[in-house]
Amino acid sequence: MHLLVLTDEPGGGKTLLPSLEDLEHSLQDAPLEPPSLTGAGRFDLVLVDATRDLRRAAGATRMASVHELAKPVVVVISEAGLAALKNSWGFDEWLLPQASPTEVETRLRLVAERATSERPYRAASVGDLVVDEDSYQVRLRGRPLDLTYKEFELLKSLAGAPNRVFTRELLLQEVWGYDYFGGSRTVDVHIRRLRAKLGPEYEQMIVTVRGVGYKLVPPGQRESRGAVDA
Repeated sequence: MHLLVLTDEPGGGKTLLPSLEDLEHSLQDAPLEPPSLTGAGRFDLVLVDATRDLRRAAGATRMASVHELAKPVVVVISEAGLAALKNSWGFDEWLLPQASPTEVETRLRLVAERATSERPYRAASVGDLVVDEDSYQVRLRGRPLDLTYKEFELLKSLAGAPNRVFTRELLLQEVWGYDYFGGSRTVDVHIRRLRAKLGPEYEQMIVTVRGVGYKLVPPGQRESRGAVDA
């Protein structure tokens, strides 16, 4: 799993929870502040450091629990702080910093499994196009399309809000993350590849909005794509 760790610990997540050194999860450290959630890119689970500042930890935990990505939230808290832990924080699980690797792995696995089993089926349908987020599969008139991970994520963003115009910058943030240093040309290249895979009959579903970005238009509302990508 890819873990987002909200902590001000100088050594980051592996100092906060030393057992992570022995586990194969990837970590992304970020400051113990709610804004860290919006710029984190993709992650599977949030670890919140409540070993120092309970007030800030509670605020970050509540924000994480209602964040639109709806990822599980695990609080790392000292034994002395357990008495202050409340359900109103909105966490899914808690861990002591000295928890063994076996305990950490088990708790993370169980909380991730619970989140998956409780999560509703997620699929966006736009005309004959179905983007299934759970199986990472796209079907066009029932036929699976062979897409790369980035192509899938890009199409998922567009299909999640048909007719909404997405700027290239917004698509870069949603698909490649805030720490991506490439230019918006990357979006244009992937859009061209998506159109090619949709085929001549459906490529015009992805409409270019001149000077702005792209939108996905249901087949019955097709219009001119405007400027063709150079």
